[in-house]
Amino acid sequence: MTDTADTAAAPAGRGPAGHTVARPGILWALPAAAFFALFAMVPLVLVAVLSFAEWNGLEAPRFAGADNWTALLHDPVMIKSLWLSVLLTVLGVVTQTPLAILLGVWAAGPQRNRAVLSAVFFVPLLLSATAISVLWRALLDPNFGVPAELTWLFGDGNLLGTRTGAICVLVSVAAWQFTPFHALIYQGAARAVPPVLYQAAAIDGAGRVRRFFHITLPQLRNSIITSVILMVVGGLTTFDTVLILTQGGPGTDTSISAYYMYQKGFREFDFGQSAAIALLLVVVATVISLVMVRISGYDKMAGTKEGM
Repeated sequence: MTDTADTAAAPAGRGPAGHTVARPGILWALPAAAFFALFAMVPLVLVAVLSFAEWNGLEAPRFAGADNWTALLHDPVMIKSLWLSVLLTVLGVVTQTPLAILLGVWAAGPQRNRAVLSAVFFVPLLLSATAISVLWRALLDPNFGVPAELTWLFGDGNLLGTRTGAICVLVSVAAWQFTPFHALIYQGAARAVPPVLYQAAAIDGAGRVRRFFHITLPQLRNSIITSVILMVVGGLTTFDTVLILTQGGPGTDTSISAYYMYQKGFREFDFGQSAAIALLLVVVATVISLVMVRISGYDKMAGTKEGM
C-alpha cells in the first residue's frame, strides 16, 4: 500500500529497459531552488542594477545610465584584464587536464600503496587558496626563498618581477592546487569503465597505452567536458591567488578582471564600475560554458540510470 502511494505521488518515467521508474516530485527541488534564488539570483539582480548606477559606498546610489559600461569599453586596462583572464584560463585547462587525467586514471587502479600516495597528492584540496598563496609567496621570495638558493636556475630569483614569470607562477600554483580536485572526477569516472572492455582488448593483444587511448579516454569524454567547464568558470573568477601573489603586478601584467573589479570597488570606491565588471564576468563565463556544452554535445548526453 505504501509503495503504491509513493509511486502515485511522483511522476513516472520509462527506464532503460522499458520499466516504469518513479521520479521525485517538484517539492524535492524547492529547498535547493530557494537557496539558489536567495544567495545567487537576488545578489546577481542587485549587481545588475548597481552596474547602471554611481555609488562610492557611502552616499546613496545615483542612476548613471550606461556610463559605467561605456567607460569599461574604453578602458585599456579592462580590455587587457579580460584577455589576461582568458589567457590564464586557457593555460590552466592545457596544464591541468592532462595531469588530472593521468593522476585520476592511475589512482583508480590497483597499484600498491595507491591509497597512501593518492592521499598525499590530494593534500592541496585541504588547504584554502589564501593559505596556498601565502605558502608559495614565501617559497618564491627572491631573498629568502628557493630562488635565492638556486640562482643558477632562477637567475636573480625575482620570478614575480616579470610578466612571463608571474604568469608562469600563477599557472603553476593553480595547477598544484586544483589538479587533485579534477583528478578525483577522473578517478571516479575511470572506476566506472566496464572491466569487460579491458578484458576484450587484452584478448585482442592491445597494450596498456593502446587501451588508455582507445578505451579509457573515450569513456572519460563526459567527465572531461564537466572538468573543463569547471576550470573555465574557476579560471575566470580567480582572485585571491592574484591578490596575494602578484597584486596585479608587475604593473598591470597580471591584473585579471576579477582583481581589477576589486581595485575599482575597494580601492577606488567606484562600486558601479566594479558591479559592471562582475556582471560582465558572469556573462562571459556563462556564454563560454553554454558554447562548450553545445559544441561538445554534452547537453544531449543520455543517462542510463535514474537518480531516484
